[in-house]
Amino acid sequence: MSTGTSTSTVAADGPVAGRLSFLDRFLAGWILLAMAAGLGLGRLVPGLGDGLARVTVTGVSLPIALGLLVMMYPVLAKVRYDRLDTVTRDRRLLIPSLVLNWIAGPALMFALAWLLLPDLPEYRTGLIIVGLARCIAMVVIWNDLACGDREAAAVLVALNSVFQVLAFSLLGWFYLSVLPGLLGLEQTSLDVSVWEIARSVLIFLGVPLLAGFLTRRIGERARGRTWYETELIPRIGPFALYGLLFTIVVLFALQGDAITSEPFDVIRIAVPLLVYFAVMWAGSMAVGRAVGLGYPKAATLAFTAAGNNFELAIAVAIATFGATSGQALAGVVGPLIEVPVLIGLVHVALAARRFFPGPAA
Repeated sequence: MSTGTSTSTVAADGPVAGRLSFLDRFLAGWILLAMAAGLGLGRLVPGLGDGLARVTVTGVSLPIALGLLVMMYPVLAKVRYDRLDTVTRDRRLLIPSLVLNWIAGPALMFALAWLLLPDLPEYRTGLIIVGLARCIAMVVIWNDLACGDREAAAVLVALNSVFQVLAFSLLGWFYLSVLPGLLGLEQTSLDVSVWEIARSVLIFLGVPLLAGFLTRRIGERARGRTWYETELIPRIGPFALYGLLFTIVVLFALQGDAITSEPFDVIRIAVPLLVYFAVMWAGSMAVGRAVGLGYPKAATLAFTAAGNNFELAIAVAIATFGATSGQALAGVVGPLIEVPVLIGLVHVALAARRFFPGPAA
């Protein structure tokens, strides 16, 4: 997600660090500062977390929702929508993505939650819900930063959104009630309607996707593709980073007191999440390499499989178990761990390009 120079130009013309903007070059530092600022605000300003959480949309704080929309819009405005048909015909990408997202991911999170949190049923249930909610939002940022395929990312998040509406409730019933019953484990019910899931998908993916599509369509018709790519995109590009940092500040401010007052619980929740992100990302990159995908599509496969839709997971946990429940805390800890881990995996992905054939390497 370079705010001034395209990734292809960077790769071809010189060292990455020397050609990125000041904001992009120190992205990891800005994210750490945003995390620290959020924690500090949540701890030092009385009632800030409650105030931010009071105004909600689909169970998620409105400031978080606005931050996510601002974050996603510039990246989706960069997508070349006229190339999407080539992605939808690529079975080497679509079939592994469906298997990784809707079979491997939920199963892995279920196994890790029961293995590592057998004595903490609320946190365990919260993590299983996180594993069922496949990523449709922040993944576009990680994919862009890692020089993944934007068009492939747009198709995969759209595919995940459709499956999310159709399969989330069914998988929740299976992993929280049916499978534990078959294994002689404690069972939990999950009462969430298809409309609640569809509403979340429409807000967090539909709105920025429509805005990005219309921006490209109208901009190219009015001024041409050259102007759109060289003039407009560099102007709106930085807002993706601003939205990301704002969202991180709000997320940490919302749970700043809980995180600092219950650090051991956060650590317990973090351990299975760390294992999950590492295994899903590395396994997906290996699958992409094995089926013959080039680096850009393999990176997209890995980040879409490793990320999770924390907006939906938090909303479901709050609606079902309450805002102060352990399930809701597990949902909130999800993105708090995901953000620094996946930004680290962006660097790992960029370093791994040399192991993939083709000009993008």
